[in-house]
Parts: sequence; C-alpha cells; structure tokens
Amino acid sequence: MGWKAAEKLIRHWKVLRGDNVMIIRGKDKGDTGIIKRVIRSQNRVIVEGKNLVKKHIKQGQGHEGGIFTVEAPLHASNVQVVDPVTGRACKVGVRYLEDGTKVRVSRGIGASGSIIPRPEILKIRTTPRPTLAGPKDTPMNVVLEKTYDAKIGKGMAEL
Repeated sequence: MGWKAAEKLIRHWKVLRGDNVMIIRGKDKGDTGIIKRVIRSQNRVIVEGKNLVKKHIKQGQGHEGGIFTVEAPLHASNVQVVDPVTGRACKVGVRYLEDGTKVRVSRGIGASGSIIPRPEILKIRTTPRPTLAGPKDTPMNVVLEKTYDAKIGKGMAEL
C-alpha cells in the first residue's frame, strides 16, 4: 500500500465485528447482516452471507479445486449500522452516560437516538488470560515493595 492509500485509512471506526449492518450500496443494497470480519488495513468489512462471488481455485496438494462461492469484502462506507429501535440504517455517534461510560448512539434523520449495544462477540476473549505466573512475570512481593516515600524523600536519586 502506498502512502496516499495509507493516508485515507479510517482512524475512528464506527462499525465493529458483530454489528448488525445494512448494505446501502452495491448488488445487495437494502439487505442486513452481521459483520463477520473487519479489515482495517483496507477500510473493508465482510458481512455474513452477503456480496457473494464465485472463486475459481486450482487443485493443489491436500485440497480439491473447483468453483466456490465466497463472501467478498465491502468498503466500510457502503454499510451502516442498523438502529435497534427503528430497524433502519443510521449513523453512529458517541455519548457519555452520567456515570462516565462511553456508549454508541444512533444519529441521523429518522434515527431514534437510542443506545447501540456493544456486540457480545467482542466481550469473549479469543485467548484466555493466564492464571499462573510465567517466567517473565514480575513477582508480587517486588510489585508491592515500597521504593519511594514522598514525606521524607527516601528513594530519590541524588542529583
């Protein structure tokens, strides 16, 4: 990818993996589906069961060849998140609740302004957090050791 293309990458993504989206342009215009994968390096998303294309795959060692139907990526500008209340495509805005939590809300003409929930699939970790301390983890007694006292200045390097 050249520097011109890298300059146009989306910095703040409004659609996430697992979002219910409506396709607003292309051959599947008006259809809704779930985002299967987000390709941030190309500004593209793959929607489950949409934008199907035929792919000719040559036979090789360990796999059969033939013509397969696969989901092709769509540009991120060609999909919009579905408003959970109205069921129509809407823009996504960000608001902060009273307790300070950041939430996504529906915006635009005909939008309800309701909160768009974070997809459940993003809450599941693909690799579980390690429970046992590994060889490169810092031991707890070293972590909890007090190395500086602000009142007497103990632990400060002499300058």
